Amino acid sequence: MPSLDDLRKRITSVKSTQKITKAMKMVAAAKLRKAQENAEKGRPYSEKMNNVILNLSKSITDKENAPKLLVGTGEEKVHLCIVLTADRGLCGGFNTNIIKKAKSYFEKIISENKTLKIITVGSKGYDQLKRQYKSYIVENISFKESKNINYFDADKVGKIIIEKFEKNEFDVCAIFYNKFKNVITQIPQEQQIVPLNEDKDDKDDKDDSGNDNDYEFEPDEDEILSNLLPKNISTQIFKAMLENSASEQGSRMTAMDNATRNAGELVDRLTIEYNRSRQAAITKELIEIISGAESL
Repeated sequence: MPSLDDLRKRITSVKSTQKITKAMKMVAAAKLRKAQENAEKGRPYSEKMNNVILNLSKSITDKENAPKLLVGTGEEKVHLCIVLTADRGLCGGFNTNIIKKAKSYFEKIISENKTLKIITVGSKGYDQLKRQYKSYIVENISFKESKNINYFDADKVGKIIIEKFEKNEFDVCAIFYNKFKNVITQIPQEQQIVPLNEDKDDKDDKDDSGNDNDYEFEPDEDEILSNLLPKNISTQIFKAMLENSASEQGSRMTAMDNATRNAGELVDRLTIEYNRSRQAAITKELIEIISGAESL
């Protein structure tokens, strides 16, 4: 049984931890509002750019000479996976959920005897994946020095992807991140960005009859796509980073709220145990004093 001094030290330690978790919760709540606004503002732009490119691709008649970033290499032998995670911990299951989603994709690729290559963006993703997939990781990128999510960091990752694609180092590229839904819920996502994949109905590019709208482009489709496709890759990564930022703060806020509450419950239990032990010690001393007095 712990002594009274040990219990006092434990209560003091837990109270100090509770102050830290409460402060972290408040900081995460303050950052969450702006991160959520940025994520919500970034969605329409990235979705519209995807829709424009898909609409342009439908106008191309010569698919063989179309940009490779759009139609792909014609093979699916080498898969490049971009896993976007946080550089900091103490955010609940945020990083773990992304890794779990990515691992299921990795196992599928490996089981089909295809080549897997991984680029980790964020130190927490690298720390978890290196234990099992270190031989598949070709690059680890961290933006710890960046105070805020910005397009220039996303563009650096985009240029790395384009450079590797031009060197024929992969056929298919997918990114993994968390989509922010609310403070409690963040949904792990897998999005293919090379070749561009249409995974939902383009409602904005269809009229009420359900037919695609016809557009006239100037200059021609190939020239527009050659400029838009590289930018779209960076845009989709930037969107994923914004979603991750909001999801990270939401998950950290929830985790720190739970930690603060658990610390409070632990302090209450330790205080009860301390009071009982103190009462038992006082009772024992009284019994010893009375017994000594009676013996005289």
